[in-house]
Amino acid sequence: MDRNDRFPRLTKGERDQRKDDMSNKPEFPEFPELPLLPLKNVVLYPQMMLPLTVGRPGSLAAVDAALDAPEQEIILVAQRNAETDDPKQDDLYTIGTRATIRRFSKQPEQTEVFVLGMERVVIIKLEHNGEYSTARFRSLPVPEDSGPEVEALERAVGELTSRAIQLAQAQTTIDLERLISSTDDPLRLVYLSASMLSLDLPKAQALLEAPTRLDALRLMHTYLSYEVQVLELRNKIATEARSEMSKEQKDYLLRQQMRAIQQELGEKNPDQADFDQLKEAIDKANLPEHIKKEADREMHRLEKLPTASPEYHVLRTYLEYVIELPWTKYSEDNLDLTNARKVLDEDHFNLKDVKQRILEHLAVLKLNPGAKAPILCFVGPPGTGKTSLGQSIARAINRKFERFSVGGLHDEAELRGHRRTYIGAMPGRLIQALRRAGAANPIVLLDEVDKLGRDYRGDPAAALLEILDPEQNNSFRDNYLDLPFDLSKVLFICTANGLDSIPRPLLDRMEILRLAGYSEEEKVEIAHRYLIPRQLKETGLSQEKVTFDEEALRAIITSYTREAGLRRLEQTIGSVSRKIALKFAEGHTDPITIRPDDLLDMLGPEMFHLEQMRRNLQPGVATGLAWTETGGDVLYIEATLLPDGKGLTLTGQLGEVMQESARAAQSYIWSNAKEFSIDTQRFKDCGVHVHVPAGAVPKDGPSAGITAAIALTSLYTGFAARGDTAMTGEITLTGLVLPIGGLKEKVLAARRAGIRRVILPKPNMKDLRDLPEHVRAELEFIPVEHLHQVIRAAIPQLAERLQLAA
Repeated sequence: MDRNDRFPRLTKGERDQRKDDMSNKPEFPEFPELPLLPLKNVVLYPQMMLPLTVGRPGSLAAVDAALDAPEQEIILVAQRNAETDDPKQDDLYTIGTRATIRRFSKQPEQTEVFVLGMERVVIIKLEHNGEYSTARFRSLPVPEDSGPEVEALERAVGELTSRAIQLAQAQTTIDLERLISSTDDPLRLVYLSASMLSLDLPKAQALLEAPTRLDALRLMHTYLSYEVQVLELRNKIATEARSEMSKEQKDYLLRQQMRAIQQELGEKNPDQADFDQLKEAIDKANLPEHIKKEADREMHRLEKLPTASPEYHVLRTYLEYVIELPWTKYSEDNLDLTNARKVLDEDHFNLKDVKQRILEHLAVLKLNPGAKAPILCFVGPPGTGKTSLGQSIARAINRKFERFSVGGLHDEAELRGHRRTYIGAMPGRLIQALRRAGAANPIVLLDEVDKLGRDYRGDPAAALLEILDPEQNNSFRDNYLDLPFDLSKVLFICTANGLDSIPRPLLDRMEILRLAGYSEEEKVEIAHRYLIPRQLKETGLSQEKVTFDEEALRAIITSYTREAGLRRLEQTIGSVSRKIALKFAEGHTDPITIRPDDLLDMLGPEMFHLEQMRRNLQPGVATGLAWTETGGDVLYIEATLLPDGKGLTLTGQLGEVMQESARAAQSYIWSNAKEFSIDTQRFKDCGVHVHVPAGAVPKDGPSAGITAAIALTSLYTGFAARGDTAMTGEITLTGLVLPIGGLKEKVLAARRAGIRRVILPKPNMKDLRDLPEHVRAELEFIPVEHLHQVIRAAIPQLAERLQLAA
């Protein structure tokens, strides 16, 4: 037979048909193929039932294809990402479940199916026929492993599952606990427990992919242990919440029953009685109309609140403050000027200017009862009686007195109060002071106003601007009350040790009254009138048993105290009185007189030594006067030439202003050397060292200018200054003498040192009226306007030689 007959040639069409047949041949013909249904966020386990709702077109086609088959089998596998609508093979897990469709219900847009898992399968190949996907697969049976660990884990899983069912309080148509206890297959137990729990997809898929029963049990034990802990914690929280709610409901029911019983008995409800009492207090409080309207509005809110509510107590406290404030209550002023003068003189010695100002205010109130109260500020050294003077004024005019210190105050809310929205909010100190006073026109003393603080919490000085302004404080609003209160009738008195730290806008609102230091004679008089009787009374002694010799008292003032006020003096007198009280307590009966010789044993060595007058001054030394916080002091300025030296050396802890004054004095003398017959070569060949003794004490201020000029003039000319003459005044480069402050304290210091002549700027002559009359009579005051006049008075020999004009 011909070869062509045995193998006939194929036509082109036949060859193309054979290629198509070969290309359509399955790649894995030995593996079965079934329709594939991708699952979102769920896993079907073998031997488990699962209801599904199918809605994607490809999934509906796969279900229809499975229903058309005799066995109605389908492959179910979970998607890795639930957001993917058309998953490919890489989007699906490799291991799934072969299932049969037991029931189904077709609807217009979806199909409800009920599937039963048959076995685990491994997806070999995913194919797509245009409408739905099919999968070639192979079975993946689980090894029949066993042993003690498997049995132990099986029992533990069963117990944990029962515990989880109890905690979850599952209400199902099947008795799950009975079903679990009747399960003999460990793997079925795992799958059944997993179906009950809400496992996330990776955990559920891990159970399906477990290679052995032991691995599946271990995973399930871990998941169940965590789930039981979560359920126990949830039940604990729910139980506590129910208990708390039950307690509140119980309290509510008991209150309702108590109210019903009280109504039957004809008794009044305590809560309602409390509310009625508060409302009655508001009606009797004689509140201004706009305040009464606000209080009634808050009472209407209070009536609707339960008494157990925190807001109820906040609102009640607020209303109590409104009721207790003296909106229209005023104390009656005692306008008897004679009585007021008598009371002020009884409590304080001297202080004529302050007493005169208070009497002026009383006179104004007598003629015009509606006049606004002044804002006074007492400025002076510590211990001069600023605070006690406020109490004396209140007693003199029969007003309530309230004092609070603002020293170190940083928070503005301390004055204005806190808003009610804050927990523990309270009114400011001012409103609290008015509540305590019980009158709308008390005397309020703001102590240490020069020591106000300031930080991120606010500036209390800014709050005082409104409080201390007569044009604004008639409608002061506290942050807590948020109601206008009239402060225009309140007499505000501020105290301060100095004015430098007080802001200028605040200072402009106050009337400044200065309390200078006391002279030695004034201290002696005050000690006899007030301090000694008070200290003897506190120690239980009488003035018949103890007397202070005047010389002993002066020794205490000069040698054991150094102050402008009286605080340290009273403490020292108290110390002496206590030592005398000890003697009487030990059996001493005779009267005791304190003499200067007794002070050494009672108080120890003298603590201070006054700078005494140097009678014979050397050339280059001049006597100056200084003001300190404790009063005045004598200040000697010493100068000496330094041969072959250069410049001006200043020592003695001098401040910048005092150093500048010394340089200005040297410049004036240098520029006018010919007028003073001074060889200018001495300025070039010699340096000058100026020293102010008491080097441990800082010194500053311009008032030592003429003293430095006299010391340098005496040094360069060789003529000594007078030792009985002290001086104070600022100098300019043209030789003019400018006025200074603190004259009273300086003059008293000169008098204590035995100096009888004082050179002072002519504009300061008006300040001499502040001095006691006997002091003015004892001293000679020389007013000057130019350095030439100072030289004529301090270095008369030089003036006579140079014939300086007056």
